[in-house]
Amino acid sequence: MTTPEQPSPVSHANESPFKGKTGLARAWNALFYSVAGLRAAYRHEDAFRQEAWLAVVLIPLALWLPANGSGHALMIGSVLLVLIVELVNSAIEAAVDRISLDHHRLTKRAKDIGSAAVSITLVNVMAVGGAGAIWLARQRVTNGRRWPTRNRPGD
Repeated sequence: MTTPEQPSPVSHANESPFKGKTGLARAWNALFYSVAGLRAAYRHEDAFRQEAWLAVVLIPLALWLPANGSGHALMIGSVLLVLIVELVNSAIEAAVDRISLDHHRLTKRAKDIGSAAVSITLVNVMAVGGAGAIWLARQRVTNGRRWPTRNRPGD
């Protein structure tokens, strides 16, 4: 009869040469790794580039629209979620391609599932945007004011 292997009391530094930094040094390094990851995604991933430009348009639009804080958070959060899921999908695809460029059913499955996750987040953006458009239209009819309802200098 075998017993489960007990965890070793050694530090995690022995598992990987990249482990071992703690505290502010770890956070500082993580910042640079994150920036490098964003740059790599923008440089090498067409889908991420397109979604980043979509975010550049949609986030200021969300802030401009006459919504409350929760509405702004929902609109901006749904757009940022697309970028997050696209980054994870791109990382999965890169790791799978690193292992092998051969066609394999599990490779296809991994890439298809990642693509599905991105598609669901894009549908979520459309749903949040559609709900926001319906809300704005109802506010316009209810209040009898022209859209948008924010007071601007010169109005």
